Amino acid sequence: MNSTSFDKRIFTPSLLLRDLGFLLGRLPALVRAARNPEIGSAFAEKIMIVVTAINGCVYCSWFHAGRAVASGLSDDEIRDMFELQFAASASERERPALLYAQHYAETDRRPEPQMTARLKAAYGDRTAADIELLIRMIFFGNLLGNTFDAFPARLAGRPAANGSALFEALFYLATAWFMLPTKWLARGHHPKAAATVAPPHDGGSTSRAR
Repeated sequence: MNSTSFDKRIFTPSLLLRDLGFLLGRLPALVRAARNPEIGSAFAEKIMIVVTAINGCVYCSWFHAGRAVASGLSDDEIRDMFELQFAASASERERPALLYAQHYAETDRRPEPQMTARLKAAYGDRTAADIELLIRMIFFGNLLGNTFDAFPARLAGRPAANGSALFEALFYLATAWFMLPTKWLARGHHPKAAATVAPPHDGGSTSRAR
């Protein structure tokens, strides 16, 4: 990562509006996805961590490491997800979804058709759609956290490539009421989860979402 710039994916104004519209228009489907018994909490957290490992969101890393601990995952399992090592800590049934989540994030939400087809073949259309919704949801959360961090990084002399200082400042002010407490909680809570969080994976840190 270039130390003179903020290289994580962030929102643009148009992307933020598009993503908000997408998720708000699919709230019932998101609730269904979260309750899908074919996925379950531990499996869902593995998916969330894989996407977060690519996008490098500090807040999502802490939050979902804590959720993963609560869902029963071991420290080794959580660490393996952050390091994108699936052989030892993912079942044969989970691996297609985790590989798809990794591919989806690394291609900046432009998965190849054959990868989507493999996901559907592994889980069926409904559960595959639910997995993709969970991926879209955590992708939104990742970019939210990264965009919040982009403004302080700009002030420190590390501006995001092609970023907008005005948009980043407005975004920071609009979200500070809940992101600053989240930042404090992430630093001070979940000591067990903290020990499992690996450094962000480099695969998705050098481009921005479009």
